[in-house]
Amino acid sequence: MILEIAYIVLIVVYIYTIFTTILFLLVENRNPVKSIAWILVLLFVPVIGFFCYFLVGKKFRKKHIISKRSLRLLKKYESSVNQVSSDGNMTEKQKLVANLALKNSDASLFENNAVEVFSDAAVLYEKIFEDIKNAKHHINLEYYIFCPDKLGRRMMEALKEKAKEGLKIRVIIDDVGSWRFKKRHVQELSDVGIEVKSFLSVGLPFINSHVNYRNHRKILVIDGRIAYTGGINIADRYIEGLKWGTWRDTHVRLMGSVVLGLQKVFFEDWYFVKQSLVDDSMFYPKPEQCGNVLLQPVISGPDMQWESIMQLYVKSFALATKYIYIETPYFLPPESLINALQCAALSGVDVRIILPRKSDAVITLYSSYSYLDQMMKSGIKIYFYQPGFIHSKVTIVDDDLSFVGSANMDFRSFEQNFELNTIVYDKGVTAELISLFKNDMENSVEVHEEDWKSRSNREKIKESLARLFSPLL
Repeated sequence: MILEIAYIVLIVVYIYTIFTTILFLLVENRNPVKSIAWILVLLFVPVIGFFCYFLVGKKFRKKHIISKRSLRLLKKYESSVNQVSSDGNMTEKQKLVANLALKNSDASLFENNAVEVFSDAAVLYEKIFEDIKNAKHHINLEYYIFCPDKLGRRMMEALKEKAKEGLKIRVIIDDVGSWRFKKRHVQELSDVGIEVKSFLSVGLPFINSHVNYRNHRKILVIDGRIAYTGGINIADRYIEGLKWGTWRDTHVRLMGSVVLGLQKVFFEDWYFVKQSLVDDSMFYPKPEQCGNVLLQPVISGPDMQWESIMQLYVKSFALATKYIYIETPYFLPPESLINALQCAALSGVDVRIILPRKSDAVITLYSSYSYLDQMMKSGIKIYFYQPGFIHSKVTIVDDDLSFVGSANMDFRSFEQNFELNTIVYDKGVTAELISLFKNDMENSVEVHEEDWKSRSNREKIKESLARLFSPLL
């Protein structure tokens, strides 16, 4: 009798918990597609569904991680060099995009910059280590993946050497992306005075709901005068590739006033991980005029009101008149982005997307494939990169507008990750990115609509099942 009562109580509590969770989900007024996806998961696999919802389903948006007062203090140094708004040298299209970035993410516009583009991680890191060796005052480093393999050990030794010279060094790593960076590695750096902090620790084995919100940004700032950002992390595979092919990525080295913008982003994240505000002017040296490139670093994250990077893509695609070129390792676009790309293609804009043929994430790859039919129907050209895995996150719109950064073309990057993209308003740099894109296109195979339709039913079923989970990935 007691066991029966206990069993009934357990069932009642269980049902109450599941339906309460569904009620909270509905009250959040999410995208109906996502709400339905979660409700189905909770109803049909309730135990696993509830666990997954606790880990990755709870909303984080609008929970600001830094006070307005602290932002103003960080902004004061940046605002002394930024040139926002209606620059007479900007086209109307550029002005509209720049103004949107200013409004939806408070992104400052920086002039007089130099940009060096890297498509080879080995070449990139030789330059990075050279700049670290020549550092005089401080180094701020923030990466999603910091792996203590051969490249990671070399980075650790380089940082330790500079710390012994008296430089101030701060390191932010993502607690999930850098899971191989253990406490002993943190201690090794701490022993020489390097501060290392993890972003949104998941507290293994006591997993919490922060596990779904990751810092995917890649930032390296040296002496407030040189900055690096893009898609390349610290791990051997970025140089050596994978067992089944090379790793193709894009990163940029920046000099000029824009470095102070990236410095501000780093110190915002530093405030979050340490609750310590760094607003000393010594970290914001007066920038030199290093070139004539106009840049605008844009951040996005679940703590912000708007999905800023996605909005900027939608706006840019709507303004395109010639072509849109996209490289992304993961293609799980929300409906607004699908419509923007289709409208552009149907209106005569040359839209081309390069995707990996193989991936390090199988479910995500199959989900990406499920979108290709509707892309090709509107005239969008799809290419599969052949030499290995393309991890580059580059978007080009016409001759004078391009994006380089950490954000993938997927739900996770737009809504859940903390990301950083740099908008480039420059024909010279955009031409260089176009040249790289065309070279990648030569190393790719175009996917023809008729051939794609003839793939096996088994493959189509895999893709359809994977797509069901795309809003949750």
